Amino acid sequence: MPATPLAQPPATAPRSRSAAPRRLMTAAAATLVIAAATPATLAHAASPSASVSPTTVAPGGRVALNVEGCGTKVARVTSTAFNEVRLTPGNLEATNLFGSATVFSNALPGAHRVTFECGGPGGQSVTVSLQVTPGAARGGTGGSVGSMSTTQIAVGAALAVTALAGGVWVLRRRAAA
Repeated sequence: MPATPLAQPPATAPRSRSAAPRRLMTAAAATLVIAAATPATLAHAASPSASVSPTTVAPGGRVALNVEGCGTKVARVTSTAFNEVRLTPGNLEATNLFGSATVFSNALPGAHRVTFECGGPGGQSVTVSLQVTPGAARGGTGGSVGSMSTTQIAVGAALAVTALAGGVWVLRRRAAA
């Protein structure tokens, strides 16, 4: 039987070095540069926004301070209601800066301007209002508990005794079974 020759692939022309891969790499590099620069440009284009929480506080109370859109890693906050505060990010990737302040115990009731300055004096600034109410801040439970009437105390005690008696009854019944 005659041997059949093995099929061989057709010969291909040697590849010529084209400029297409270089153009593709140049376009990809340019896209990465533009994408990396865009967030920084947008952050500086917008004015910063700031908040004070809570917006109403009694003398001696604490407030949380937050500013976003500074484009810097530090900001300064000034007010007639508290000492100067420096805000910093929580981590290197954070876009907002935050901190807290304690309102002076002798702060006058009324509206107080709170000025946030990005990067310190001379930087972009935004001002918000903080309302100081008359009276002192409550200590201990943070002001969350007011006065209670005798009726409320009696009802609470009755509920606690009922729950205790129910628990004893269930445990005795299980022990008997």
